[in-house]
Amino acid sequence: MPAVQIMGENSKANGKRAVFIRRTASTLGLWAVVGLAFASRWAWAYVGLVGFLAILASVEYFQMLKAGGMKCFPRFGWLLAVVYSVVLYLFLLGFWGGGVPEWLDGAAIFVATAGAFTLQLRHPIRGTEPLQAVASSLIGFVYLPFLFNFAARIVFAVPGEGEVPGAALLLWVIAVTKFTDMGAYIVGSAIGKHKMIPHVSPGKTWQGFGGAMFFALLAGCGLYAIFHKDMPGFATGLHVLGGWGAVVGLSLVLALLAVVGDLAESVVKRSLGIKDSGHMLPGIGGALDLIDSLCFTTPVLYFYLKWVG
Repeated sequence: MPAVQIMGENSKANGKRAVFIRRTASTLGLWAVVGLAFASRWAWAYVGLVGFLAILASVEYFQMLKAGGMKCFPRFGWLLAVVYSVVLYLFLLGFWGGGVPEWLDGAAIFVATAGAFTLQLRHPIRGTEPLQAVASSLIGFVYLPFLFNFAARIVFAVPGEGEVPGAALLLWVIAVTKFTDMGAYIVGSAIGKHKMIPHVSPGKTWQGFGGAMFFALLAGCGLYAIFHKDMPGFATGLHVLGGWGAVVGLSLVLALLAVVGDLAESVVKRSLGIKDSGHMLPGIGGALDLIDSLCFTTPVLYFYLKWVG
């Protein structure tokens, strides 16, 4: 074998090892931060962490659009993300009555839509550029601060004692989602051969997809076995998640949505020709790279809890 080829293979192997080490270090650091927030049992720590990531991801999203030459309204998007998150948290924390009013989400989407069209009125019509500006700004709100803030809603979605009755549920959905990502990465890197959707994400393989499903079940069933007694129950006396059958089914559904959420961000980045949304986390990327899959999994768990309740 030529020496140049050997050196190239060694360099590639070292590069993968370095990425794995950086990614592992970032993951451990993140779990430490999440662990501190959960251990505090303070409601403001939970919503503060969710809000910080939601707003930072929104900033990264609009920065990516600008870097990719996409017309958008970034300052409007950032302001809307901050205002919506703050208002939502004030309702969740009980400063403005008990619970989130039904009109809040509809009003926020109306403001996002009407505001984007109003801002576009200041600019001339050039082909489809106005529609791109309005659509990209509206997607920026719905995709990030709106969807990801269901993570904060889960904490208060069920009755129970203490400031954060749904803390165990939030921990469960985060673990299932992140173990899905981790399983896809580990198994795909080790034995991945058959490309899954190469036109969207060349690195995703069907072997990695199988690893994602397995790791999701491992996290979902493992945490439920350990912590299900800590999960608050309804008046019927049933556990919130509904038993082992529901846990297995939910874990698989959430894993599938986590994969879709990861690929959704790949669509955005590939369209704009950008590798990572940011550089906050070595080996992972930015806040958007961190929460992309959670934007698709946390709403589904929240809706499931409301349906079961």
